[in-house]
Amino acid sequence: MSATTAQAHTFEVREDNFEAEVLQASLTTPILVDFWASWCEPCKTLGPMLEKLAAEYNGAFRLGKVDVDKNQQLAGMFGIRSIPTVMLVKDGQILDGFAGALPDGQLREFLARHQVQPVDGAEVADDAVAQPPEAPEEAVNRIQQAIAAAPDNAELKLDLALALMRAGQADAAEAELTSLPANLATDSRAVRLRSQLDLARALKGAPSLPELQQRVQADGNDWAARDLLGVRLLLEDDAAAGLDQFLAILERARDWNEGQAKKRLLAAFATLDDGELVGKYRRRMASLLF
Repeated sequence: MSATTAQAHTFEVREDNFEAEVLQASLTTPILVDFWASWCEPCKTLGPMLEKLAAEYNGAFRLGKVDVDKNQQLAGMFGIRSIPTVMLVKDGQILDGFAGALPDGQLREFLARHQVQPVDGAEVADDAVAQPPEAPEEAVNRIQQAIAAAPDNAELKLDLALALMRAGQADAAEAELTSLPANLATDSRAVRLRSQLDLARALKGAPSLPELQQRVQADGNDWAARDLLGVRLLLEDDAAAGLDQFLAILERARDWNEGQAKKRLLAAFATLDDGELVGKYRRRMASLLF
């Protein structure tokens, strides 16, 4: 994959070309907007990955790069509070976004979720096909090495807290979260992680996933097992299945444990960044409550 190929689908976004190159252009082609800065260590990881994908997808989307130091007004308009932050603009509107340096597999999942697929005949890198998604433990090791190289970069510590949570190390994730400076403690990712940790506390000493599944199969009215099963599924990346468990309790035992099913659903919504999924389950919850 040549540098020329990457450059053909990547461009610099400035305040003077934003309307034409991003808003207007997004009416025909999705634009992925990468907010970065030269001093940002995670940006040095994410930026090349995005450029590589832009070349590989061969025009399915274009990558616009915003240097936040040079374009503070644009960063303010998007409400950027930490970098790297990436926004997907389509049909003149911000469709979705994420913060932090995601691994290759999650970047592809993000694009696929919004029907952005490589154009037929696009050049696909050999390592993109062969390389499996980064395991949570690998992400922890990678970020720890980055922190060792740049110990004053608080952004990396938030990335580490998120990676630790994905690896199932809730206590370590909470310790990292607690140590964040005030400006990052209110970051949307930190707020979401705090909600995940609140849910994870319910699993201290709880049975395993197979045990909970067996209990629910044996007795569909074992609300305690169904509740813990929902939490486990939610935190183990099967969000829809977890939300279904809470809805089942809400439908058949709304007042169980002082209305815990409703509380679980609201807490779960705060942990998820899939707006479509949250909207769907909010509507289902509302139909049971009203």
